[in-house]
Amino acid sequence: MKKLLLHSCCGPCSSGVLEDLCKEYDVTIYFYNPNIFPLEEYIKRLEAQKQLLLELNNLGYDIKLVEAEYNQEDFDNVVKGLENCKEGGDRCTKCFELRLDNTCKYAKNNNYDIFTTTMSVSPHKNFELLNSIGEELSKKYNIDYLWANFKKNNGYLKSINNSKKYNIYRQNYCGCRYSVWK
Repeated sequence: MKKLLLHSCCGPCSSGVLEDLCKEYDVTIYFYNPNIFPLEEYIKRLEAQKQLLLELNNLGYDIKLVEAEYNQEDFDNVVKGLENCKEGGDRCTKCFELRLDNTCKYAKNNNYDIFTTTMSVSPHKNFELLNSIGEELSKKYNIDYLWANFKKNNGYLKSINNSKKYNIYRQNYCGCRYSVWK
């Protein structure tokens, strides 16, 4: 099986795609989300991710987790000047680029075959934009990118149902301080 590095924004979103991806790939979750605010929220989401993996691995899966460094300055630096952008605009694009670039570099440097992100499971995220960023990074770093629209085939509904099934924390905003205020 090819080794897939799956950027995860949270446990609920990854819950909608992991079971399917594990049929085809040796999956490692990459939790890199310096956009999440405040720190307490970041911890809740990370713990939800860990709880989900514990549940799935107890069912016979073998999903690993890499926790990247949480440094909110990474996010603040790339969105400087874009604080007042509307949700889904240029600020979000910069955030996607930051997180996918970090994921791609980690995948390349640690001998993964392919990378992607769970973010396309959300109906609030532009999967075409996410995939175009992923494809550009794929070319830049010479590593394969898995093009995905995980909201297809009821992926989002599956993530909602799995959050309930596994009793994992499900947030009510995207993650950054600006999405809290909207």
